[in-house]
Amino acid sequence: MSEIDPQAAVDYMVAKAGEYAQAEATKVYMEELRKTIKAEQMIEAEALGHKTAAMQEREAYASEKYIRHLELLRTAVEEREKLRWMLIAAQERIAVWRTQETSNRNIVKATL
Repeated sequence: MSEIDPQAAVDYMVAKAGEYAQAEATKVYMEELRKTIKAEQMIEAEALGHKTAAMQEREAYASEKYIRHLELLRTAVEEREKLRWMLIAAQERIAVWRTQETSNRNIVKATL
């Protein structure tokens, strides 16, 4: 097993904290913007003669603008999840290192 450097893991978490926060903010913004895009597209659908909310909603969900936005939202969520799991992995490296250090101390105590 390779040597775990807990300080490197902590340094990684500190370095990526801002990037993760930005990715989370982007994801939330994209989720909220989706609602605005839907409303705008429903207004356009109404102007085109689609009278019921169901017809307007159908047109909004089928619009190119809404579909493009969903693709961007998918990318934002993917980036956020990648960063989140990398940060979790760094935390787990520290946990493994702690366990190894505890085991090492117990071995030393047992041999004294």
